[in-house]
Amino acid sequence: MDSIAQQIIEALAIMVLGMGLVFLFLSILILAVNLVAWKFAPAPSLSSEAEDKPHLQQNIEPKLVAAITAAIHQYRAKA
Repeated sequence: MDSIAQQIIEALAIMVLGMGLVFLFLSILILAVNLVAWKFAPAPSLSSEAEDKPHLQQNIEPKLVAAITAAIHQYRAKA
């Protein structure tokens, strides 16, 4: 039978090995996800966001905005 000190050393060695393997696996996973995201990222558009916003706001009907606003106020009043 091993001494308690030897068992604690073996347990710590196994713990460090396990944590090291998990760290290595997660690091490789993060690198792989970043590589895939970089490779398949959409091309940047030539128009800026400032030019797109007025165009988007013109498509929203004022009645729809009023209905959504009223629904939000009613929901918040109940809470």
